[in-house]
Amino acid sequence: MNGIEAIWRAESGRVLATLIRLLRDFDRAEEALHDAFLAAHEQWPKTGVPANPRAWLVSAGRFKAIDRIRRRVKFGEIAKEIAATEEEAWMPQDVEAIADDTLRLIFTCCHPEIPADGRIALTLREVAGLTTEEIAAAFLSRTPAIAQRIVRAKSRIKELALPYEVPEPDQLAGRLDAVLHVIYLIFNEGYSASHGAAAIRTELCAEAIRLCRQLVELKPEPDAVGLLALLLLQDARRDARVGPEGDIVLLADQDRSRWDRAQIAEGAGLVQIAFAVQPVAAYTIEAAIAAVHCGAATADDTDWIEIAALYDLLLRADASPVVQLNRAVAIAMRDGPEAGLELIEALLSRGELSRFRYAHSAKADLLRRLGRAPEARAAYEAALQFTEQEAERRFIEGRIRGLAN
Repeated sequence: MNGIEAIWRAESGRVLATLIRLLRDFDRAEEALHDAFLAAHEQWPKTGVPANPRAWLVSAGRFKAIDRIRRRVKFGEIAKEIAATEEEAWMPQDVEAIADDTLRLIFTCCHPEIPADGRIALTLREVAGLTTEEIAAAFLSRTPAIAQRIVRAKSRIKELALPYEVPEPDQLAGRLDAVLHVIYLIFNEGYSASHGAAAIRTELCAEAIRLCRQLVELKPEPDAVGLLALLLLQDARRDARVGPEGDIVLLADQDRSRWDRAQIAEGAGLVQIAFAVQPVAAYTIEAAIAAVHCGAATADDTDWIEIAALYDLLLRADASPVVQLNRAVAIAMRDGPEAGLELIEALLSRGELSRFRYAHSAKADLLRRLGRAPEARAAYEAALQFTEQEAERRFIEGRIRGLAN
């Protein structure tokens, strides 16, 4: 990955968030973002990467957008308005002072006036830079349906001229759940990438943690504290989750000396704080489960009885099919693969997880452990149909080859 590509991955989301605020239009800002990076691709090899690439990109994108508007409307009112706003609201050196532009954008995308099915899809597209295909994978949905949600949500923002701002703390309640869910999904796409060569997208994990910290500072609600704990505990295992060649290393096989113990300690402390507030939120329970995993010195020391009990508690707060799947895996570890397999097959028969690669791979793993190789092969092949992540495909293909031995 060259320098410009690395900056794209690290900065494009924040640059876009600022451009959306300044230009007041999603499509115009996206166009400006691409213009800015095209200019960087042409200029930086000659002049070198600027000391503050984010500021440079915002300025370049802003100028490119104004030039486009002026050409289209011949100095019409829109161009004059944006140019005037720019003179008052933006100077390149201000870029570090507007670090909350991303959070502003999230709250705008999660405004109650936007259709519920479009809020999170739009936010993942504009904030995390996920493709419609990646968002569809997160929703267990189809790409055309997600694309329509995003278009409707953008139209609603423009129609109502919704402001790009973080609400006052006493006005957060109506948007907090959606904002937390967005941050959770951004992290999940980073933690287990749905597409591409890399199993982990570290920049998305880091951005989700950064945003969650901002949110906790803004309003330290137990749900937000619990989510921050969960992200920290999951991210603490990041370096041990892939091998030297980028191959996936399962939890049971990870070198636990590579786990970030300081981050685990911070996350575990936040779990205790959030767990003390009743009723306990779903993110806090998930964080407690992660804390049990992180507290085990070896895989054999994992307290599956406690984990299964926590999943029983989690089901009361979130009975989603994915939570039920994770609980089934925990039951399999506690009571044996037959018990977990029965639960997973019942889930798959309902159809909600029929396109979810992890449901098929979990079933395959239990069948493999039971020595039912032909059925395991069929389940692994089903998982491959819905797997577009290269490291995961290599892992599943390796499992299939292992069934022949």
